[in-house]
Amino acid sequence: MAKKLKILIFPDPRLRKVANKVVKFDKSLQNLANDMLATMYDANGIGLAATQVDYHIRLVVMDISEEKNDPKIFVNPAYKVLDDYKLFEFEEGCLSIPGFNEIISRPDKIELIWQDLSGKEHKDCPEGLLTVCIQHEIDHLDGKLMVDYVSSLKRDRVRKKLLKDFKRK
Repeated sequence: MAKKLKILIFPDPRLRKVANKVVKFDKSLQNLANDMLATMYDANGIGLAATQVDYHIRLVVMDISEEKNDPKIFVNPAYKVLDDYKLFEFEEGCLSIPGFNEIISRPDKIELIWQDLSGKEHKDCPEGLLTVCIQHEIDHLDGKLMVDYVSSLKRDRVRKKLLKDFKRK
């Protein structure tokens, strides 16, 4: 049975760690993916990177379906921006930065390469929300957060608010 994991909250320094490539495709990887999906669904999110739950491996789970019945698991995901891309603006949120939403511009056309839980490689060109979400989650694996896309003044304001909320709890 899947268990709920603790989501790290900005400015926790562990969110800045760069994740390691997954080399062992075993039952523990499957269990972690299931725990991450349970955690993401419980937090009402659409994506979660292993870094956000203090596992520093290149693993991402997501489900952008309205019904929350289409889970996707990406192991060692990587992407390249396609030549004919345009910037796509989308209001993003983040489970590691609760209460903060921001419009972020990202390329709308990417080629995504990843492995599944058995290690088999896949390639696709996602569209729309999936494109935004995968770029957001891969940023996490690289130690980057959506607050890195805003001004330092706004980033400091968010940091102070979350630290104040943390101390209150």
